[in-house]
Amino acid sequence: MADPKDPHAEAQRVARLIVADIVEYNREKILEGIANDTLFEVLAKDIETGRKYYEKRVDPLVAGDTNYYELALVDVLVMKQAGVRSKIW
Repeated sequence: MADPKDPHAEAQRVARLIVADIVEYNREKILEGIANDTLFEVLAKDIETGRKYYEKRVDPLVAGDTNYYELALVDVLVMKQAGVRSKIW
């Protein structure tokens, strides 16, 4: 188990939780965005709001030197939707 005091582990956890919330509250938008290849446009406001919250919650050095939020977007938002029909896959 990751050390709860490790700022990198905390940043990864926070990023995944934020993106999981985006997914939970935007299921219809996500399906529409994937189907029309407009996912990031459809969720732009939510993604940016999440990014700002992430940057407030984690160590500024970690937030500035890593891409944990972007990785969480791919892992939690995109990869878990692979079964949705899309023009791009």
